[in-house]
Amino acid sequence: MIESLDGIFETVNYKQSTGLKLYDNTQYEDYPMHWHPAIEIVMPVENGYKMVFSNTEVELREGDICIVCPGCVHSIIAPPTGRRIIFQPNTTTLRFMREVEILFSIMSPYCVITPEEYPDIHDTIKEMLINIREEYMENNPFSEVNIYSQLLKMLVLIGTNYSNNNVNTDYNPIVKEEYAPKFMEICDYINAHCSEDLKLDDIADMSGFSKFYFERLFKQFTGTSFYKYVNQKRIAKAQELLVEPGVSVTDVALNCGFTSISSFIRMFKIQKGCTPTEFKSMYWSDTKKA
Repeated sequence: MIESLDGIFETVNYKQSTGLKLYDNTQYEDYPMHWHPAIEIVMPVENGYKMVFSNTEVELREGDICIVCPGCVHSIIAPPTGRRIIFQPNTTTLRFMREVEILFSIMSPYCVITPEEYPDIHDTIKEMLINIREEYMENNPFSEVNIYSQLLKMLVLIGTNYSNNNVNTDYNPIVKEEYAPKFMEICDYINAHCSEDLKLDDIADMSGFSKFYFERLFKQFTGTSFYKYVNQKRIAKAQELLVEPGVSVTDVALNCGFTSISSFIRMFKIQKGCTPTEFKSMYWSDTKKA
């Protein structure tokens, strides 16, 4: 399945003249830790499938859908027999839309859509993924447009349902809907300024809420705490910088808003399961060592 792997970086070989790659996969083959800029949507069709992330393992049953966010380091353990859809669309051109970028941020590193946790949308997304497979295989005129339109509909369904299913809160969902535009702006600001010294008090003032109320609403909207969200964005930026030749770990830490190398290394290992140096070494193949 992985056609081009340098260290732990996978170059997705998209279908000719498209930004799409889909496997109707039946291979009995394990795949090592790797990452790629594209999202990856995996659904077992026959038998299960195991996805391994830096700190967790996810056992997918038939019909469960795992969405791996861009830049997430993961590996795959295949059963002796089975079949699964593995869909890798290039979403770079979609991320100018702030809703898409923020959805990837709050889902990161992955999201699993099951019929138990997402009863309102699971069957629809499953049907969309099957339709995408058929459209991809048949290669009809305007198939790429059709597939991307279904992908966008899928992201809309997930985005409008994700927070409700992943945040344990006493707040009425109506409150979240009322303040959603404001928190979209807050997330936009954090994404753009994550390398700066962002303080909870200052961002709460920007929102117009008290610090306590802002913390509660921010977690309701994003599914994570303010500082954890900031660190996720910093580590995502660090991951992109670490693969550049000639860039030191110290430079990356400072350019991503960390005040000490030790805190950067600790946070990187928590999120990625390896140190920045190990990540950099795994990325570069013997012929591409920096």
